[in-house]
Amino acid sequence: MKLWKGRFSKAATSSANEFNASIGFDQRMYNEDIAGSIAHAKMLGKQGIITMEESELIVKTLEEILEDIKAGKVEFTIEGEDIHMNIETILTERIGQTGKKLHTARSRNDQVAVDFKLYIKKEIHEICDILQEMLDAFETLAKQHVDTVMPGYTHMQRAQPVTFAYHLLCYYQMISRDKERFEDCLKRVDRLPLGCGALAGTTYDTDREFLAKELGFASVLPNAMDAIADRDFAIEFLNCCATAMMHLSRFCEELCLWSSVEFSFVEIDDAFSTGSSIMPQKKNPDMAELIRGKSGRVYGDLMALLTICKGTPMAYNKDFQEDKEPVFDAADTLKASASIYTEMILTMKVKTDKMEHAAKYGYMNATDAADYLVSKGIPFRDCHEIIGKIVLYCINKGIAIEELSMDEFKSFSDKFEEDIYEKIDVRACIKAKKSAGSTSFESVKAQLAAIEASKK
Repeated sequence: MKLWKGRFSKAATSSANEFNASIGFDQRMYNEDIAGSIAHAKMLGKQGIITMEESELIVKTLEEILEDIKAGKVEFTIEGEDIHMNIETILTERIGQTGKKLHTARSRNDQVAVDFKLYIKKEIHEICDILQEMLDAFETLAKQHVDTVMPGYTHMQRAQPVTFAYHLLCYYQMISRDKERFEDCLKRVDRLPLGCGALAGTTYDTDREFLAKELGFASVLPNAMDAIADRDFAIEFLNCCATAMMHLSRFCEELCLWSSVEFSFVEIDDAFSTGSSIMPQKKNPDMAELIRGKSGRVYGDLMALLTICKGTPMAYNKDFQEDKEPVFDAADTLKASASIYTEMILTMKVKTDKMEHAAKYGYMNATDAADYLVSKGIPFRDCHEIIGKIVLYCINKGIAIEELSMDEFKSFSDKFEEDIYEKIDVRACIKAKKSAGSTSFESVKAQLAAIEASKK
């Protein structure tokens, strides 16, 4: 039976009931809904809005309902519409008229808002834990590959030699910022909407500060209409999810490239690969590809909620029923993707010899050769032109810069001396970097030391 049926003279059709109901997906918030109702019942009793006996009975029964749900003893119904009314209906069935008093000084509008915020708070904590595991994995791998040399790329062309540890620490910083974004998002989520009624507050002498303390919120939203109408926190959460998925997708793209025969920098473990139904030789990086693909799905979740909210007047609108599924989907997708990703990179085989061999070819020491001439007093732009001509000469001859004879070097500039060979050695190029945050071996060690120090 509908809890709002008094105003209506005609029952909804079965198709309308099915279309209107959200219990199919919002039932996952049962824990949050009951937590919010318990806090509300305690507040009603404390404030004398209902008797303490009634408050205690409601709390006790809600706790029993929670245990029954966890034990699989409760069946939700479409007739109950959503998780809020389903639980209230069960409560009333068990304790009669006293159960009907729970909704005093409360609307489903502030009830759904507090449930949603409690749920997202929980998700943020879980996601941050998963991202920390990923950060630990990057740190572990980086420590193993401080001396592993590989090509660094721009425009997907070999650019300058770097270390694999340096490359990994690039992603460490990205994921670290993702974690910071979620932690910062939590500040906006951690503001209580409960106690605001439908949109204008309530005539009862409620205690919202008590509710905030009971439910673990840092503060109370100061404007009732804003508290009901706000979905910024969910949009911000989805933006954090989308950005994190974008970072995972970027590295997964590299893993797909690196695991190809053309690169052969890494081999993804068999446990995170699949084969072909027709080509026996194939070993496909499907987990990496799936994560890359799922990033688009999470982008869609963000765009969906932005679009849902863009035309909604103040305060609550039924459109907001559509806000849950994008959040649920994005959180589930990110957590699953990040967990698989961490396992995948920890188990992949890094082909250090292939990486270093690739770093020695492709004229990636050209910039260092130009810097060498700068040290001899030639303006950089002139050095750039000289080395550009040398590279073209080497391409035409099919040789590397370091394979030039001294006579050939001097044909381009008399500033070249025997020490040029030492300066353009691939490891010397890396070692020579002096700026903070560079790929030099010492800089990478300093970056790792800073990460270690930040844990203390």
